[in-house]
Amino acid sequence: MKRIGIDVGGTNTDAALLDGERVIAAVKTFTTADVTSGVRSALSDLVARAGDAAHDVVAVMIGTTHYTNAVVERRNLGRAAAIRVSLPASASLIPFCDWPRDLAAKVNGGTYLVEGGHEFDGRPVVEMDERAVAEAARRIRADGIPAVAISATFSPLTAECEERAAEILRNEAPDVHVTLSSTLGRIGLLERENVALMNASLIGLARETTQAFVDAVAASGLNAQLYITQNDGTVVLAEAAREFPVFSFASGPTNSMRGAALLAGIEDAMVCDVGGTTADIGCLVRGFPREANNVVEVGGVRTLFRMPDLLSIAIGGGTIVQREPLAVGPQSVGYRLGQEALVFGGDTVTATDIAVASGLIDLGDKSRVAGLPGDFVRAALAQIHAAIAENVDRMKTDATEVPLLAVGGGAMLIPDALPGISEVVHVPHHEVANAVGAAMAQISGETDRIYRDMDREDAIAAAREAAIAAAVEAGADAATIKVIDVEDLPLSYLPGRAIRTRVRVVGEARAVRPGAAA
Repeated sequence: MKRIGIDVGGTNTDAALLDGERVIAAVKTFTTADVTSGVRSALSDLVARAGDAAHDVVAVMIGTTHYTNAVVERRNLGRAAAIRVSLPASASLIPFCDWPRDLAAKVNGGTYLVEGGHEFDGRPVVEMDERAVAEAARRIRADGIPAVAISATFSPLTAECEERAAEILRNEAPDVHVTLSSTLGRIGLLERENVALMNASLIGLARETTQAFVDAVAASGLNAQLYITQNDGTVVLAEAAREFPVFSFASGPTNSMRGAALLAGIEDAMVCDVGGTTADIGCLVRGFPREANNVVEVGGVRTLFRMPDLLSIAIGGGTIVQREPLAVGPQSVGYRLGQEALVFGGDTVTATDIAVASGLIDLGDKSRVAGLPGDFVRAALAQIHAAIAENVDRMKTDATEVPLLAVGGGAMLIPDALPGISEVVHVPHHEVANAVGAAMAQISGETDRIYRDMDREDAIAAAREAAIAAAVEAGADAATIKVIDVEDLPLSYLPGRAIRTRVRVVGEARAVRPGAAA
């Protein structure tokens, strides 16, 4: 099955056409300021290069930085109201209380605390005040707020209050988009609420962006299904992605890690993805990124939801290198690398110029860096190598030597030997590993439920069936589904031999043309 993967980075937009696991064609272009036109251009160039091989492409998978950039740069965000079902608890810390002031000022569309919620063992705190929810909904509608995030105490275990509040809200304000925190986050009210509010603020941008991608695929002449990559190494149909844009956070590095695993044929390794702006370091476990189990900040906001465990450092091809005193980063020329780097006719010394001057890569006009002092070039490269080595070591969990997969357009900046690394593998097509990872992404299904009065094996079997059903509904081919993660936790504080079970499965996307029956 032929698929196209596209990944948008801060500097480059990459595209690759795969037939099974074989790369047929690949292109790398500079990211445009509006991002979408860069995707259109990359797709057009790839189709032209692939020729007849692109005629029977069945799927296009796109990874985008749109949503992360919107939060970090405080732009293209909509206003969102917060309804929290929790009183009399949690009144001292209201929604948005831990957000940076400038971001909260753009997003905060009102906060409403009402009585209700549940205890950790599933018992109601108090009966939910449905009248207060209805009054909040009417106020939100009158204020013209386009989106609402609903949260409730311990809703990942019992989502009853959130679901009932959403039903009331849709009756009172049918045009308002509703995000439930229980569909996104984990235990931890503030962090889960923050994710839901972020998601609600991005809904307008997600709808515009998804439609732009749909139009780009249509303009390419491809009769292919559009998928959007997510930060767990899987994809979802564009229609589903527009409802949960936060799941696309950090999908770029995840795509690179998945692509590295395929291109190297190694499923357990460290990965260093050096792009134009940052180097992202992570760990592959059975071909998928290790998942973060701690609080992750996005744009200065604390969140706790499904995110890859990554460490990003300011080392990339576009990183600015200062001469006196010597300093590497953290500033970067970003997508302006093609205009501002010395080898491309600019007047800014970048890490790419250092790599060219060191003979690590032949790019642009080498004569323009011939005058850089040798001591300066060697010292700058040593500082880059030291930063990568230190941070790779920080991401390892034990002293065992493991391979490191070097990918990204700036992979030449990774040294050939590192402490604690058995070998540094420069994989084929490393410069477009992110696009390859996007193209090979699978569809996932997950369930996280509490089962009562069941043996452990029966609970896991029931959860597995539910996860498989979710994956098939999302577009996965049932014959290709495999289980990649199983967790079970006995809950001694609940009656009836309660056990919380989480199962995650993945499968290949069904080859279904747009508009065809699944």
